[in-house]
Amino acid sequence: MPLYSEQEIINGCRKNDRTYQEYLYQHYYSLFLKICARYAKNMEDAEQLLNDSFLRIFHHVDRFLGSGSFEGWMKRIVVNTCLDYLKSKQLKNSLQLSHAASANDELQVPVNAEVLHHIEFKELLGLIQTLPPVSKTVFNLYVFDGFSHKEIGKLLEISESTSSWHLHHARTQLQKKLKPADNDTKLYEQKRV
Repeated sequence: MPLYSEQEIINGCRKNDRTYQEYLYQHYYSLFLKICARYAKNMEDAEQLLNDSFLRIFHHVDRFLGSGSFEGWMKRIVVNTCLDYLKSKQLKNSLQLSHAASANDELQVPVNAEVLHHIEFKELLGLIQTLPPVSKTVFNLYVFDGFSHKEIGKLLEISESTSSWHLHHARTQLQKKLKPADNDTKLYEQKRV
Protein backbone atom coordinates (compact mmCIF):
# COMPACT_ATOMS: atom_id res chain seq x y z
CA MET A 1 0.00 0.00 0.00
CA PRO A 2 1.51 3.37 -0.96
CA LEU A 3 2.44 5.83 1.72
CA TYR A 4 0.74 9.21 1.67
CA SER A 5 1.55 12.42 3.46
CA GLU A 6 -0.84 13.55 6.14
CA GLN A 7 -1.98 16.46 3.96
CA GLU A 8 -2.64 14.11 1.02
CA ILE A 9 -4.76 11.92 3.29
CA ILE A 10 -6.70 14.90 4.63
CA ASN A 11 -7.30 16.28 1.15
CA GLY A 12 -8.31 12.86 -0.14
CA CYS A 13 -10.76 12.35 2.72
CA ARG A 14 -12.23 15.80 2.10
CA LYS A 15 -12.97 14.64 -1.46
CA ASN A 16 -14.51 11.40 -0.13
CA ASP A 17 -11.82 9.41 -1.94
CA ARG A 18 -12.21 5.82 -0.70
CA THR A 19 -8.50 5.08 -1.20
CA TYR A 20 -7.46 7.71 1.34
CA GLN A 21 -10.31 6.85 3.69
CA GLU A 22 -9.33 3.19 3.66
CA TYR A 23 -5.68 4.05 4.20
CA LEU A 24 -6.56 6.27 7.19
CA TYR A 25 -8.86 3.59 8.61
CA GLN A 26 -6.25 0.85 8.35
CA HIS A 27 -3.47 3.07 9.69
CA TYR A 28 -5.37 4.06 12.84
CA TYR A 29 -7.57 0.99 13.30
CA SER A 30 -5.50 -0.61 16.08
CA LEU A 31 -4.85 2.58 18.03
CA PHE A 32 -8.46 3.76 17.97
CA LEU A 33 -9.88 0.30 18.66
CA LYS A 34 -7.87 0.24 21.90
CA ILE A 35 -9.44 3.55 22.91
CA CYS A 36 -12.94 2.30 22.08
CA ALA A 37 -12.32 -0.99 23.92
CA ARG A 38 -11.56 0.92 27.12
CA TYR A 39 -15.01 2.51 27.06
CA ALA A 40 -17.15 -0.28 25.59
CA LYS A 41 -18.63 -3.27 27.40
CA ASN A 42 -17.26 -5.75 24.86
CA MET A 43 -15.28 -5.92 21.61
CA GLU A 44 -18.40 -5.94 19.46
CA ASP A 45 -19.46 -2.59 20.93
CA ALA A 46 -15.87 -1.32 20.62
CA GLU A 47 -15.81 -2.14 16.90
CA GLN A 48 -19.14 -0.38 16.43
CA LEU A 49 -17.81 2.66 18.27
CA LEU A 50 -14.71 2.58 16.09
CA ASN A 51 -16.79 2.54 12.91
CA ASP A 52 -19.02 5.33 14.23
CA SER A 53 -15.90 7.33 15.05
CA PHE A 54 -14.49 6.96 11.56
CA LEU A 55 -17.81 7.98 10.04
CA ARG A 56 -17.67 11.15 12.14
CA ILE A 57 -14.05 11.75 11.17
CA PHE A 58 -14.83 11.39 7.47
CA HIS A 59 -17.98 13.49 7.75
CA HIS A 60 -16.26 16.32 9.68
CA VAL A 61 -12.77 16.28 8.16
CA ASP A 62 -13.46 19.73 6.70
CA ARG A 63 -13.54 21.06 10.27
CA PHE A 64 -9.89 20.16 10.82
CA LEU A 65 -8.15 23.50 10.31
CA GLY A 66 -4.58 22.28 10.58
CA SER A 67 -3.87 23.74 13.99
CA GLY A 68 -2.62 20.98 16.25
CA SER A 69 -2.12 17.39 15.22
CA PHE A 70 -4.53 15.56 12.97
CA GLU A 71 -4.16 12.42 15.10
CA GLY A 72 -5.05 14.38 18.24
CA TRP A 73 -8.10 15.84 16.49
CA MET A 74 -9.22 12.35 15.47
CA LYS A 75 -8.61 10.95 18.99
CA ARG A 76 -10.88 13.65 20.39
CA ILE A 77 -13.63 12.54 18.00
CA VAL A 78 -13.13 8.90 19.03
CA VAL A 79 -13.34 9.76 22.73
CA ASN A 80 -16.40 11.96 22.18
CA THR A 81 -18.09 9.17 20.23
CA CYS A 82 -17.44 6.82 23.14
CA LEU A 83 -18.78 9.36 25.62
CA ASP A 84 -21.94 9.86 23.56
CA TYR A 85 -22.44 6.11 23.61
CA LEU A 86 -21.96 5.94 27.36
CA LYS A 87 -24.25 8.87 28.02
CA SER A 88 -27.00 7.30 25.97
CA LYS A 89 -26.63 3.79 27.40
CA GLN A 90 -24.66 3.03 30.53
CA LEU A 91 -24.06 6.30 32.29
CA LYS A 92 -27.53 7.76 32.10
CA ASN A 93 -28.74 5.76 35.10
CA SER A 94 -25.39 5.60 36.88
CA LEU A 95 -24.83 9.34 36.86
CA GLN A 96 -27.97 9.89 38.88
CA LEU A 97 -26.12 8.36 41.81
CA SER A 98 -23.69 10.95 43.03
CA HIS A 99 -20.88 10.29 45.40
CA ALA A 100 -20.08 13.13 47.75
CA ALA A 101 -16.38 13.37 48.11
CA SER A 102 -13.96 16.20 48.49
CA ALA A 103 -11.20 16.76 45.97
CA ASN A 104 -8.89 17.05 48.96
CA ASP A 105 -9.50 13.40 49.79
CA GLU A 106 -8.22 12.13 46.46
CA LEU A 107 -5.29 9.77 46.75
CA GLN A 108 -2.88 9.21 43.94
CA VAL A 109 -2.26 5.50 43.57
CA PRO A 110 0.34 5.18 40.83
CA VAL A 111 0.98 1.68 39.60
CA ASN A 112 4.57 0.52 39.86
CA ALA A 113 6.18 0.27 36.42
CA GLU A 114 7.30 -3.29 37.21
CA VAL A 115 3.68 -4.39 37.44
CA LEU A 116 2.79 -2.78 34.12
CA HIS A 117 5.66 -4.56 32.37
CA HIS A 118 4.15 -7.88 33.38
CA ILE A 119 0.60 -7.15 32.32
CA GLU A 120 -0.60 -7.16 28.74
CA PHE A 121 -3.11 -4.76 27.23
CA LYS A 122 -5.84 -7.41 27.15
CA GLU A 123 -5.35 -8.15 30.84
CA LEU A 124 -5.36 -4.47 31.74
CA LEU A 125 -8.43 -3.91 29.59
CA GLY A 126 -10.15 -6.81 31.32
CA LEU A 127 -9.44 -5.24 34.72
CA ILE A 128 -10.66 -1.83 33.57
CA GLN A 129 -13.84 -3.42 32.20
CA THR A 130 -14.71 -4.69 35.69
CA LEU A 131 -14.96 -1.15 37.07
CA PRO A 132 -18.38 0.45 37.57
CA PRO A 133 -19.39 2.45 34.45
CA VAL A 134 -18.86 5.96 35.79
CA SER A 135 -15.60 5.12 37.53
CA LYS A 136 -14.35 3.38 34.38
CA THR A 137 -15.22 6.41 32.26
CA VAL A 138 -13.59 8.90 34.62
CA PHE A 139 -10.49 6.69 34.88
CA ASN A 140 -10.19 6.45 31.07
CA LEU A 141 -10.72 10.17 30.54
CA TYR A 142 -8.26 11.20 33.25
CA VAL A 143 -5.51 8.59 32.93
CA PHE A 144 -5.48 7.71 29.24
CA ASP A 145 -7.01 10.73 27.54
CA GLY A 146 -5.58 13.51 29.70
CA PHE A 147 -8.78 15.29 30.70
CA SER A 148 -8.88 17.36 33.90
CA HIS A 149 -11.53 16.83 36.57
CA LYS A 150 -13.10 20.11 35.49
CA GLU A 151 -13.37 18.90 31.87
CA ILE A 152 -14.66 15.49 32.97
CA GLY A 153 -17.24 17.17 35.17
CA LYS A 154 -18.55 19.18 32.23
CA LEU A 155 -18.57 16.20 29.87
CA LEU A 156 -20.36 13.88 32.28
CA GLU A 157 -22.42 16.57 34.02
CA ILE A 158 -21.00 15.79 37.45
CA SER A 159 -19.04 17.90 39.93
CA GLU A 160 -15.25 17.99 39.96
CA SER A 161 -15.23 16.36 43.39
CA THR A 162 -17.44 13.53 42.14
CA SER A 163 -15.06 13.03 39.23
CA SER A 164 -12.18 12.97 41.69
CA TRP A 165 -13.98 10.40 43.84
CA HIS A 166 -14.59 8.13 40.84
CA LEU A 167 -10.92 8.32 39.85
CA HIS A 168 -9.86 7.40 43.37
CA HIS A 169 -12.42 4.57 43.45
CA ALA A 170 -11.21 3.19 40.10
CA ARG A 171 -7.56 3.33 41.16
CA THR A 172 -8.32 1.64 44.45
CA GLN A 173 -10.24 -1.15 42.74
CA LEU A 174 -7.48 -1.68 40.17
CA GLN A 175 -4.85 -1.62 42.89
CA LYS A 176 -6.64 -4.39 44.75
CA LYS A 177 -6.87 -6.49 41.58
CA LEU A 178 -3.23 -5.97 40.63
CA LYS A 179 -1.76 -6.80 44.04
CA PRO A 180 0.09 -10.09 44.11
CA ALA A 181 -0.92 -12.92 46.44
CA ASP A 182 1.96 -11.94 48.73
CA ASN A 183 0.49 -8.98 50.57
CA ASP A 184 3.85 -8.14 52.15
CA THR A 185 5.11 -6.86 48.79
CA LYS A 186 4.21 -3.21 48.40
CA LEU A 187 3.80 -2.36 44.72
CA TYR A 188 2.04 0.95 45.08
CA GLU A 189 2.63 4.21 46.81
CA GLN A 190 -0.13 6.41 48.09
CA LYS A 191 0.39 10.14 48.03
CA ARG A 192 -1.86 13.07 48.74
CA VAL A 193 -2.37 15.44 45.88
